[in-house]
Amino acid sequence: MPCCLVIAVLMFPRIVLVCLFLLSNYLEHAYHTMIIPLLGFFFLPTTTLAYAWLSNTHRPLEGVNVLILILAVLIDAGGLGGGEYHRRKR
Repeated sequence: MPCCLVIAVLMFPRIVLVCLFLLSNYLEHAYHTMIIPLLGFFFLPTTTLAYAWLSNTHRPLEGVNVLILILAVLIDAGGLGGGEYHRRKR
């Protein structure tokens, strides 16, 4: 079951963010205001979810946890850059 959850988060991070916002207070524990999750919804949804997970599990932002955040940023940047690549190809 956890593998299916990870796959869902990676495939549909914006849907997961909306569900977390509407159905729980998970994002409120990680972020003190809703401005950052709102910006994260539009620009870096996977990174927003990764930081919320690290914050809610009380993991420090060092070592492997920083690598998780960097990987999330790369996943988000890859999604943005891939669209630009295909647009220029036409």
